[in-house]
Amino acid sequence: MAAPLEPVETTESTCAPKTARGRHVFRVTGYSLLKGLGAGNFIRSATFAVGGHDWCVRFYPDGDGLDVTDELISVYVERLSKGTQVRALFGLRLTKRDKNLSRPKYITPKICNFNHSRTTCGYKRFIKRSDLEASRFLLNDRLLVVCDITVILGTPVSQSEPVCEIQVPPSDLSDNLGKLLESEEGADVTFEVEELLGPMRDREMKAIKVEDMQPSVFKALLHFVYKDSLPTMDDLHLDVEDKEEVVKHLLVAADRYAMERMKLLCESILCKKLNVESVATTLALADKHHCSTLKDACIQYIISSSNRMDDMMASQGYEHLKRACPAVFVDIWEKSAKSG
Repeated sequence: MAAPLEPVETTESTCAPKTARGRHVFRVTGYSLLKGLGAGNFIRSATFAVGGHDWCVRFYPDGDGLDVTDELISVYVERLSKGTQVRALFGLRLTKRDKNLSRPKYITPKICNFNHSRTTCGYKRFIKRSDLEASRFLLNDRLLVVCDITVILGTPVSQSEPVCEIQVPPSDLSDNLGKLLESEEGADVTFEVEELLGPMRDREMKAIKVEDMQPSVFKALLHFVYKDSLPTMDDLHLDVEDKEEVVKHLLVAADRYAMERMKLLCESILCKKLNVESVATTLALADKHHCSTLKDACIQYIISSSNRMDDMMASQGYEHLKRACPAVFVDIWEKSAKSG
């Protein structure tokens, strides 16, 4: 007789991104007067807010100018807010009257990443002009364009499993300083003690010039040498935009002077700040200065989404990456193929 099966314990969990939803109805009146406005020209709706961002609708009565014919009407969503990128699901549609918003002509919704280089997204072939003019959506020379937007505020990430984590070893400052003092290996400055309280007092002290390093970077470097930790960026009196650049320059200095722990600290900071605008530049930096962990994190960030790949290629740092590190694209292709 077969032994009875033991009961199976079943558990469940759910992970859902936080979202904010909004709807805007754009009333286009005097449609007949807008025809002939010209391809690529548009009218804009009033500004409306969803998910902490400002948006508007662009209506192109003669098309967006990207198609060979002007018989098509184009409609786009535009993000007016500046700053970091945002991911949003949106749909644009026509409806007959204000009270019938639940039964419109549906257009397949789209998901788009909006950033400083990609502020608009929508439908270049929204509807043919002849189809619109023959439909019941155009009533009394007026039409209603409905825009539904769902802003994706972020997907919860387990604190125990960060997207990118670089392990930084504990401090060994005392050992390193002791070895440097004994060997003088790699020292850029040496001191000759000669009658400390005698002739040296009357000598003119000469300034030591440090080449190719910004003052804020050198200040942070000295802070690490003496305290074995990076200063807070507020102590350096920097703007927000400059903070990440200082960390990149510190990484270069750490590589130059073989300060491996500071180098790993900089890699860890940059790894947590990856975005579609900076990833190409950060990848080029990681490749040049042999930061394998940061390089792998950049590549994994890029290939994890086809939209990220497109946005990275549209960023300012992409051309520099192609020129400076052409071989890195082999790594991107291989990792993308393996992740399949």
